[in-house]
Amino acid sequence: MSLDNNGGIYYRDIYPFRDVPRFIVDSSELEENLQKIYLTDTTLRDGQQGWRVFTLDEAVKIYELLADIGGAGAIQSTEVFLYTEKDREIARTLLSYGYKYPKVIGWIRATFSDLQLVLDMGLDETVILTSISDYHIRYKFGLSRREVLEKYLSVVEKAMSNGIIVRCSLEDITRADIYGVAVPFVRRLIELSEKYRVPVRIKLPDTLGLGLPFPEVPLPRGIPSIVRIIRRETGLPQEYIEFHGHNDFGMVVANHIAAWLYGAAASNCTLLGIGERAGNCPLEVMAIHYAGIRGRNGINLKALSRIPELFEKMGMKTLEHYPIIGKNAFRTKAGIHADGLLKNPEVYLPFDPMEVLGLPYSVAITPYSGRSAIVIWIRNYLGYDGISKDDPRVVSIYNEIIELFHRTNRTEPLTNEEMMEIVRKYFPDVAR
Repeated sequence: MSLDNNGGIYYRDIYPFRDVPRFIVDSSELEENLQKIYLTDTTLRDGQQGWRVFTLDEAVKIYELLADIGGAGAIQSTEVFLYTEKDREIARTLLSYGYKYPKVIGWIRATFSDLQLVLDMGLDETVILTSISDYHIRYKFGLSRREVLEKYLSVVEKAMSNGIIVRCSLEDITRADIYGVAVPFVRRLIELSEKYRVPVRIKLPDTLGLGLPFPEVPLPRGIPSIVRIIRRETGLPQEYIEFHGHNDFGMVVANHIAAWLYGAAASNCTLLGIGERAGNCPLEVMAIHYAGIRGRNGINLKALSRIPELFEKMGMKTLEHYPIIGKNAFRTKAGIHADGLLKNPEVYLPFDPMEVLGLPYSVAITPYSGRSAIVIWIRNYLGYDGISKDDPRVVSIYNEIIELFHRTNRTEPLTNEEMMEIVRKYFPDVAR
């Protein structure tokens, strides 16, 4: 807590402004859990199948950006398909970089033919899809629980006997029988891990986004309940548990944070949250929370600003109001906000976006932006300091803007080029 000479309270320990807000908990158990967290990525797997197929060049650019963001250890792995020749070419190309992080790992179904793809590629780790709810076991496979689990275990054992680290994805965990199926299955996996002395990791996918982040919510929807029970009943180390959420009910970020808090170290995300149906957990948002918990060492937040440009070149238009990296994330259109920013940016900014992300805060000029927004625009684009909103030139610019919108019935903000044309009339020394 920070006090000024007038006794104002600003909570500088939580909101340092030149850094991301701090993520503080008042539980020693949860604090200990947060010391082991990390990110993983599935943009080239779930993101690709949920949006559109990537070219080799696009996949490489995505991987290079992931490495720039989290190659120092924050993003520990990225999943790839191996089914087509192009998939395998992508995998070979990414492996040729030789990066420790993000580690390139496979993603396969629990079949021996899929496992052969991993062996042929020479990968030492793969996700294996092991759907765990009765919805999948009975309706998708038409088999009994025992038959399906034995099928999974036979493929896992073959992988481990070849030295491959297995990451079993317990698909549809939020509709599964945790005590009756999930826990016994994980125990069997741990037995195989001990037999072959190869680590086993567990992915917990909230496949339909049904999970809820509150510790009071019981099985099967409570994410804290699921994570705690898996850990308690199996003894699996926190660092071997990964959570993979979907956003069907708009809870994905909250569920991923809850998974971190209650003992799943890995948060499996995609860039821009692309993925099946309503999408996955957005990596760029979780990166901000990661930095608020672990600090910015190991993660390059300024690289996040390149995500929209990359995906726009691929045909995806980022929503203007998208958190953190949307065009409106640090841009105000409201006059009262612009006035607050002019007096002190901390009034309407959660942190300094230039310091953290390399992005300036800005204003959009409309009839509702007010004269303070014009002053900020002039300062940002012309470098003029010391001009007040009562300056006669600013008042004249404001009046002309009001008249323009009234005359043309315009609805969109002025472009920077249009603003420049107006401003030049009152600041004639501005170069053309």
